[in-house]
Amino acid sequence: MSLKMYNGVKIPIIGLGTWQSTNEDELEAALDTALTIGYRHIDTAAVYRNEKCIGKVLRKWFDAGKLKREDVFITTKLGPEQTHPDLVESALKDSLEKLQLEYVDLYLVHFPMHMKLVDPLKPWDMLDTDYLDVWKKMEEQVDCKRARTIGTSNFSIEQMERIMKNSRIKPANTQVELQVYFQQKELREYCRKNNIVVVSYSSLGSPGAPDFFKKIGRTVPVPNILGDPVVCAVAKKHKRTPSQIILSYLTQNDIVVIPKTVKPDRLQENFDILDIILDSDDLTALEKLDKGTAGSMFNIVIFLFRIKEHVHYPFEK
Repeated sequence: MSLKMYNGVKIPIIGLGTWQSTNEDELEAALDTALTIGYRHIDTAAVYRNEKCIGKVLRKWFDAGKLKREDVFITTKLGPEQTHPDLVESALKDSLEKLQLEYVDLYLVHFPMHMKLVDPLKPWDMLDTDYLDVWKKMEEQVDCKRARTIGTSNFSIEQMERIMKNSRIKPANTQVELQVYFQQKELREYCRKNNIVVVSYSSLGSPGAPDFFKKIGRTVPVPNILGDPVVCAVAKKHKRTPSQIILSYLTQNDIVVIPKTVKPDRLQENFDILDIILDSDDLTALEKLDKGTAGSMFNIVIFLFRIKEHVHYPFEK
């Protein structure tokens, strides 16, 4: 199942997220399993540092004749250190070289903020670059056929609207944190009115987030969405897992999901959701779990390091 973006390009509604997948052997095995199961959408980013491994697996499948380039949808993202008009083209060319592709299906501006990472455990240097100037260079990547589609990630409605009013090629897609505790209703309505497809990251509450926070020396409480009584009750009713119920809730609301896992059983579990039909009672119960911005992890955390000082910080301060 796919959703059609305004430019006619179709994006599979279930994809494989790869944030924190940096062990090459583990990721390569997971990609092989995912493609065998039927995944045809892979989400990566320059800052994930795994594009080269993904490219290796894709090339293997292409060369073996098991997959054609047009069969798979690949998303990557412009890194925060390259969020400058002079760096967009070289950044995408670098990603394409690592992915061993001539084009990506979707290229996102990962953050509206230009930042320089000095040390992983120290604050980012804030650089005052206008994302609108960056967007004009993103448009050129479509012109040059390096990207079929362009979009945003972690942008506010106001920032997206500024692009909409000042762009030649409109954003076709936006990727944001979106899960049952943080359902982004206002942003989703804005996107619906403007024909922008929404992709959810951390759809399951990012169970791997505590490990990430631990790596950077922080302890952040992470809600146990999969253990929520309402989610578990709906799962029991349908004889499915909490993960499947949450993903089904999102896809039934026309939201693309990209859950990350490297475990074969979880890859299969996350993919087998399209036959689940949640009824109106289920949908209402799950909708009521929304806590607004209080339910978000990443608008509080987004790397935790001084980022709220940035002039283009997109979240509530």
